[in-house]
Amino acid sequence: MEQYSPQPEEQHLFDENRYHLVQASGGKRFANYIIDQIIFYIFIKILFSILAFLNLGLNLSLDPNTNGLATIILLVSALYAGFLGFLEFILKGKTIGKFLTGTRAVMEDGSPLTLQKALLRGLCRLIPFNIFSALGNTCYPWHDSVSKTYVIDERQSEYPL
Repeated sequence: MEQYSPQPEEQHLFDENRYHLVQASGGKRFANYIIDQIIFYIFIKILFSILAFLNLGLNLSLDPNTNGLATIILLVSALYAGFLGFLEFILKGKTIGKFLTGTRAVMEDGSPLTLQKALLRGLCRLIPFNIFSALGNTCYPWHDSVSKTYVIDERQSEYPL
């Protein structure tokens, strides 16, 4: 009669991977914000210049007696959320600011952002006073906590990207 001998346990390809995520500092996050604001401002200037040149008949007046100002605010807000959301998705968690500071937005497990999470991050940036939620010992603003994402320092982190 043959003796039963247990098979050695299977070893999976990712068993030995260790992920070590280091959150980006508040200073780097602030630099990301300033750089991305400047890039977005340039984007809006170019976009509105093109729209003015094309003369599409858009009635976007800054006159407070019309709805033009509210329309502009809503349009720019939607563009801001979409601009940053799509940029972070297409560039795998990066924006121009994040490229320059060596940081990246990732899911909680270190994996790349999904389109849904990237757009949610963008939308959450529109929450009033979101910018102030980044103040404190740990920089974890609402657009990170709501979307369950982190911005990591790529130079200090080990992650699966």
